[in-house]
Amino acid sequence: MPILQISMQTGKPVAYRQAILDGLYRSLQEVLEVPGGDEFMTITEHDPANFRFGNAFGIERSDDLLYIAITLFDTRTVDHKAALFRRIAELLFENPGIRPEDVFINIYDTPKENWSVGNGEMQFGPGKSAHG
Repeated sequence: MPILQISMQTGKPVAYRQAILDGLYRSLQEVLEVPGGDEFMTITEHDPANFRFGNAFGIERSDDLLYIAITLFDTRTVDHKAALFRRIAELLFENPGIRPEDVFINIYDTPKENWSVGNGEMQFGPGKSAHG
């Protein structure tokens, strides 16, 4: 049950933003086998004056840069994470045409007991059986 928070510069059309959300969800399903209905994503848009980036690691980024923060259970392997990074970059390049250089991803993996997904309950704590 990942949560994704995407930050980008303002000004892109709705179809562009929807393609981002669709590509991210598809990558989660394909790589991490996230089930249908586990779509928890937000896009936050920023004026250029409030959105700064550099060319660290020799990567030439553009104004199309996306910061993608993914919070998920701490049960994923390094190989899963690497495959997810690759698939996200591939799908976002296919549609809406974002260059891989402009896909900046950070994964925050947390223990299952740190999650309450509604009703004030600990759905995934000790002794609970739920997918993740």
